[in-house]
Amino acid sequence: MALQLFPDTSKSIALKDGTTYAYIFIPPLSPTQPTFLLLHGFPSSSFDWRRVVPLLQEDGYGIIAPDLLGYGDTDKPTELSAYSMKRMADHLSELLQKEHIQQVIGVGHDMGSGLLSYTALAHPSLFASIVFSSVGYVPPGSFDVDQFNIMTEQILGYPTFGYWKFFDEDNAGSTLDTNSDSFVSLLYPQHPEDWKTTMGPIGAAKSWITNAKVTPLPAWLSEDDVQKRNQIFKRGGYTAPLNWYKGIMHKVDEPYNSTLTTEESKSIGLPSLVIVSEYDYVCVPDFQKPTANAYLCNHRIERLQCGHWIPLEKPTEFVALLKSFAKSSSAA
Repeated sequence: MALQLFPDTSKSIALKDGTTYAYIFIPPLSPTQPTFLLLHGFPSSSFDWRRVVPLLQEDGYGIIAPDLLGYGDTDKPTELSAYSMKRMADHLSELLQKEHIQQVIGVGHDMGSGLLSYTALAHPSLFASIVFSSVGYVPPGSFDVDQFNIMTEQILGYPTFGYWKFFDEDNAGSTLDTNSDSFVSLLYPQHPEDWKTTMGPIGAAKSWITNAKVTPLPAWLSEDDVQKRNQIFKRGGYTAPLNWYKGIMHKVDEPYNSTLTTEESKSIGLPSLVIVSEYDYVCVPDFQKPTANAYLCNHRIERLQCGHWIPLEKPTEFVALLKSFAKSSSAA
């Protein structure tokens, strides 16, 4: 909710296809300082970078942090086709061009890592380097959530993406809208391992929400933060954000994906950093390594001692990694 919560550093702009994006924009203090493009995940907005932005700004880095499509003060189309990753990648390219930003360090968290993957492939010249957090590089291609759940249950003893099945239901958005306190408790548990039973198993997330379960917040999330977060989602609800999941499951990017016919065409040579979290029981850290090894030609992996919400749980450590990576990749 860039315009509402960060009015002094936020803007909105209409792109050539008529889509309006809102975003935090802080120019770098000097032309030699890089700009970070921060791409949030689900269900979030630029507000999720609130602990990261000041730490980058104090060292003079530039920052552009959009409310991504379906979120905050950005447009919220209901058509599933609007949530093509390639289309949203093109939006980011146009947004950077309109701000006369030639190159950025891209940073994605959660679903934002998926968008970063597509943007770096489609528009590699926009990036000096890229950073994935919680979710690693996502190579374009079909994703079978049922097969993935079978595989993760065989390996871990529980499926990790059972909640995707609930998110694909027609009324999932309205169900979340009417049970927002319960959804917050599901998303931000006191104990990260709770996701083994509340998020991963098929039917567990829907059961939690429809039974209106509410639990105490983790120590790193304040009641004020939750109130502001809920204020953001009262404006547009969850129906549009869920289209990020539905778009993947219903293969809206198949026309673009089909043009990438070789493993080499899905690979990225940019300097890349993958930041995973030890206690993420849905986006399991060890599952992020194979794609990094297969498709990121110049990468390293760092692991932090926290749950899924790295920029909120460990902002100081997270930003320290971003700053050191920015310096090392610029010197390479």
